[in-house]
Amino acid sequence: MKLQRIAFPPTADGLRVGLLGGSFNPPHDAHRALSLFALKRLQLDQVWWLVTPGNPLKDTTGLPALEQRLAAARKLAAHPAIHVTGIEAVLRTRYTVDTIAALRRRFPNVRFVWLMGADNLSQFHRWRRWREITQFVPIAVIDRPTDSFRAFAAPAALALSKYRHNEHKAAQLAAMDAPAWIFLHGMKSTISSTELRSHTGRSS
Repeated sequence: MKLQRIAFPPTADGLRVGLLGGSFNPPHDAHRALSLFALKRLQLDQVWWLVTPGNPLKDTTGLPALEQRLAAARKLAAHPAIHVTGIEAVLRTRYTVDTIAALRRRFPNVRFVWLMGADNLSQFHRWRRWREITQFVPIAVIDRPTDSFRAFAAPAALALSKYRHNEHKAAQLAAMDAPAWIFLHGMKSTISSTELRSHTGRSS
């Protein structure tokens, strides 16, 4: 893929943008539902899907090409406020901390919020320089029924407990100074890319 073909979404000062990262292998309805849920509850202007060239925490053997995953994600997203991007390939970043740092440098007046499911909060302490991520952007953690109790007991959730805000302040999160995070209830989908791959016989 020619990197110049991957464009950054249009931005403006003060724009409120949710960032949803992942392999999107494959993209699925829960990605879209989470994005629409976040747009409404956090009162975001846009959600960017950051389709990674390869997740450093996962085996990428057999991972479909970035262009293929981008095309599938764009077909699924089908919403004017959801922008599917491969900008990590342009930024040449593989770790979330480096991607967020680069985006903040490029767009210093955009209000970014990192979006993650409760399943990711459970393993957040394994992410590279995860504490720096919490210093860079506010975080919205979206409820996943089978993962939420475990997520609250995870090392990152315990370490960040004093920075957690009540979810009635969800609309204010994008304007908050980091560290700040909110746990949002109400998104009940349990679909995951891992489960979908298990049904199709794909392994990554």
